[in-house]
Amino acid sequence: MSEHRGASVTITACPDGPLLVRGDVELLDDAGNPIPRNRRTMALCRCGVSAIKPFCDGTHKLSGFRAD
Repeated sequence: MSEHRGASVTITACPDGPLLVRGDVELLDDAGNPIPRNRRTMALCRCGVSAIKPFCDGTHKLSGFRAD
C-alpha cells in the first residue's frame, strides 16, 4: 500500500446499500493478497448476496436488505 501524508480516505455507508470507499486504500482478501481495484471508488457489499463479493452488484435492492 502506498502511503501519502494528508491523503484522505472516506468510508460512507449508503442507506440500505453498500459501503463506498474513496481514497488511496489497499483491499486485501482473507489470505492477505491484494484485490485489484478497477475504480477510484469501491462499493463494498454489506448484504452478503452479491455475486461479485467483496464488491456490490446491486443485489441488495432485490434481497430487501435493510441497515440502520
